[in-house]
Amino acid sequence: MEEKSLLELWHKSRTQIIHAQVAPALVLIAIMVLAAFNKFDTASDATKYLALGVAAATGILAIISQYAAVREGEALLVDLRKVAKKSALADKIADSRGLLSLSAIAIVGLGIAIFALVTWAVLG
Repeated sequence: MEEKSLLELWHKSRTQIIHAQVAPALVLIAIMVLAAFNKFDTASDATKYLALGVAAATGILAIISQYAAVREGEALLVDLRKVAKKSALADKIADSRGLLSLSAIAIVGLGIAIFALVTWAVLG
């Protein structure tokens, strides 16, 4: 593939990671507002478990989508390294595998930590 095509794919993968964060962020905002107003204190157990289930489902789907984009990005970096005459941007992106791997770890780690905090906020 040509450099331009690879850079377009790189941009697409980065955009996918960003877009995958929107729905879970909205769910977390809703849960945070409800918790801040102590709405879960008087909620039934079923309501609390539903809130946790929705948070878990949106979070898991987002993590899967983001992780897939990171894996595709890693493969793209291998192809980008093979381009003969790279621009400075392409060269910098091709050398970012470490940051991409760190992103994958952060996506999973932060997802687990945030779910633990959501569980604490909902169940008390």
